[in-house]
Amino acid sequence: MAYKYCVAEDSGNGFITARERMEFHLSGHPGNVWVVSDNLYGNAWIRRNNATVKTKEDAQAIVDAEIAAAQSAYDSLEDSEKENRVRPGNEVLI
Repeated sequence: MAYKYCVAEDSGNGFITARERMEFHLSGHPGNVWVVSDNLYGNAWIRRNNATVKTKEDAQAIVDAEIAAAQSAYDSLEDSEKENRVRPGNEVLI
């Protein structure tokens, strides 16, 4: 299956509809990066949400930067603050 990679701000209610969940693959990642099926329905979602299409490499770089910042913030916490938190892990886009 082919995918498109884009950046879109989650606008809340209606950003992703139940019907859209059935029509195409959609997954969210750090940095407001979205992986969307490259089909009629996914392309309509990208247009409706004014998403900016990125290459897979650019999208992965955005995700990596967000995760690195979150890991750095976690690492700077005191040990007592880390007790109920999990260090953010790396993500590889499909």
